[in-house]
Amino acid sequence: MKKLKIFVLLLILASQVNAQELQAKLSLIANKVNAKVDKKIFQTLQTGLTNFLNNRKWSNTTYQPNEKVKCSFLISIDQELGDNIYKASLTVQASRPIYNSAYESTLINFIDNDVTFRYVEFQPIEFNENRVQGNDPVAANLTAILAYYVNIILGLDSDSFTARGGDIFFQKAQNIVNNAPEASNISGWKTFDGVRNRYRLVENLIDSRFNLIHDAIYSYYRKGLDQFYDNEELARTGVMAALNYLTVLNKDNPNSMVMQFFFQGKSNELVKIFARANQDVKVQARDMLVKLDIANTTVYKELK
Repeated sequence: MKKLKIFVLLLILASQVNAQELQAKLSLIANKVNAKVDKKIFQTLQTGLTNFLNNRKWSNTTYQPNEKVKCSFLISIDQELGDNIYKASLTVQASRPIYNSAYESTLINFIDNDVTFRYVEFQPIEFNENRVQGNDPVAANLTAILAYYVNIILGLDSDSFTARGGDIFFQKAQNIVNNAPEASNISGWKTFDGVRNRYRLVENLIDSRFNLIHDAIYSYYRKGLDQFYDNEELARTGVMAALNYLTVLNKDNPNSMVMQFFFQGKSNELVKIFARANQDVKVQARDMLVKLDIANTTVYKELK
């Protein structure tokens, strides 16, 4: 009986491990920090944050090992502000596997330059959805930012497989914004904190004025890239539909953050998608892309 109980417990634990949503890698660079600071604390922090991302259960959905979302977080500490407070930037990347291929498409490739946090070695790495601020807002800010981007990643991933599948995650990200840590040296959570911040991104993802972004994500991945193995022409039709959605969205909401966010890391992929298309489709795609993703106009001109 005792052996049976142990076996059942192991099964439960195994299922909990398999249920985790992320396959995350977190790296921390502190080369710019004053030499007087013991760099060992950053290794401790890196380990703690990696465990936080990979071992925490972020939803009620069970993810099999092959379904875990691959993502990476790079924290680059720019300076020490005193009192164990650090100013940093965060690079967030995540990818999505494409059906019947070894190829992975970029879901998110974004740099957040508004990361301020307090850390003392071995302090607990904690996050409470119902009490985002914690006892020390500056210390809580780092896990709040990471939790925010985890929900953005899971929302985008879910949107790419199921129409409007990411809504629950975007609402969680919105809840973090609404209850975000507040202090004089914390920024990125408010509407007036620049034009590209955490507030504006999740606002674009939940505001009904931007509903077409979800149709575009689903069409781009599920009706587009996932179809390439079976039917290239059908796949391009799906991607073209996504570009049409984005064209309408951009006309109604010019210069929106979510539009720039969508195209980050996708320009070369889009050129490859249409490189073998017939001339009419290629020209149509190029004409839309140079208007939607102005930063990469030169890249799209390859579609001659």
